[in-house]
Amino acid sequence: MKTYQMRLGAGISGLTAVQIATPTPRANEVLIKTHAASLNYRDLMFARGNYLSKAERPLVALGDGAGEVVAVGANVTRFKTGDRVTHSYFPKWIDGTPDPEKTALSFGTAIDGTLAEYFVAPEESLVTIPAHLSYTEAATLSCVGTTTWNTLFSDGGLLPGATVLLLGTGGMSVFSLQVAKAAGMRAIITSSSDDKLERARALGADATINYIRTPEWQEEVLRLTGGRGVDLTVEVGGEGTLARSLQATRMGGVVSVIGGVSGFGGTVIDPLAVIGGAKRLHGIFVGSRVMLEELNQFVSATKLHPVIDTVFSFDEAPQAYQYLESGKQFGKVVIRVAD
Repeated sequence: MKTYQMRLGAGISGLTAVQIATPTPRANEVLIKTHAASLNYRDLMFARGNYLSKAERPLVALGDGAGEVVAVGANVTRFKTGDRVTHSYFPKWIDGTPDPEKTALSFGTAIDGTLAEYFVAPEESLVTIPAHLSYTEAATLSCVGTTTWNTLFSDGGLLPGATVLLLGTGGMSVFSLQVAKAAGMRAIITSSSDDKLERARALGADATINYIRTPEWQEEVLRLTGGRGVDLTVEVGGEGTLARSLQATRMGGVVSVIGGVSGFGGTVIDPLAVIGGAKRLHGIFVGSRVMLEELNQFVSATKLHPVIDTVFSFDEAPQAYQYLESGKQFGKVVIRVAD
């Protein structure tokens, strides 16, 4: 079968088209014909060599995929051939709180991923795709979808009427905007692009901030919330934004630390900003299969469609990486593997 493989730290230029044998599912595994695979910022981090991975061999790339079950192992009971499925980010984290064993494996960084004509997965890691979603849309849910659900609900405990702050207009922030608005929340979002902010308003954003024109954007967030601050900040910026995110969050609120687009080093946090504000800094490491199932129930009930910026062909996989690296996207970048 056709695949793309990458070695940790090899760079985007190290993404290599390789023919390998189609895997055969073991007793508790399922073989999936891949229809679509989507990219996340962590895929760029893996290419750069600064992701949480110790992979010593080239791996089939990408951690998000969706497709059709074409073969099942002898002991599989949860799925049958023809089922439309996607997978949880961590195949061993089914439910409950995270621990090192549950989060030891992830597709595309510790085990082979989804940028291939077929991929194999344990049946316990799979979930059924919402009926109204295409494979292209469903391929965006494993990482960003689960992370959003964990951030806003499983960990964040938000209710309708809460106010959230979203940084930038990449896949995570745009999907969080969609879910927050569908759940009856108020959403403030930032970007350096007025065009992207206009698109965010069309999705329901209650307020938008251009952080180039307003570099002290935390002050604008406080103004927009009457000095109170937001209930939860979805922090994807890292060292360049974390201190401001703390300032923009209300007393007793949560800063959910998810990513580090601006980097992971050199951040200086005033402990008094956390203590005096009784604020919580919470690291979010995607989530469990049960969280993905809960998200899918919500997506099905609300008929939500994830925003997809661009769909690349399988042969254009290197260009998809380059486009994600450019930061031009609004929403998700997806590779169509099969029709």
